[in-house]
Amino acid sequence: MSVREGLLALLADRPRNGHQLKLEFESATGSVWPLNVGQVYTTLERLERDGLVARTNGDDAAQKHYELTAAGREELAAWWSMVPADEPPPRDELMLKVLFALAQGDERALDVITSHRTALLSLLQQRRREQRAEDPDPDLATDFVRDALVVRAEADLRWLDLCEARLTGRKGRIR
Repeated sequence: MSVREGLLALLADRPRNGHQLKLEFESATGSVWPLNVGQVYTTLERLERDGLVARTNGDDAAQKHYELTAAGREELAAWWSMVPADEPPPRDELMLKVLFALAQGDERALDVITSHRTALLSLLQQRRREQRAEDPDPDLATDFVRDALVVRAEADLRWLDLCEARLTGRKGRIR
């Protein structure tokens, strides 16, 4: 997802100004994706240029409000229905580090795997502590984000374990 799709989704039910969109975007993403209001307006200008939003006058005529156009609604519907492709994630930092380390030899790859596993385990423990210590009635978006971060850390740890097993299992030794 990009800021573009997030803004389209927020505009689906009613027009808003850039500041409202910034605050609602941050709230919808569990406050883990802060936006600069300038980024919001730059994105809105591109959406307007592409015919996906139109500028309207809000209650205060001095403020610019934006609303979805028919083309914007079609674009949003296409995004809602798009299923993530079964391919490596773009620019996955951890994967790239391990792959480039592997290009330098198995020892280097194992060093990178070990150091990242240690860091991820610490991060995972911290996130689990935060989950246990949170309010009994937290914001649902924040819950979803925290759950996603825990599950992703667990998935990264599992992947690192698989990488290590493949490296150490090759002919029973490290090259």
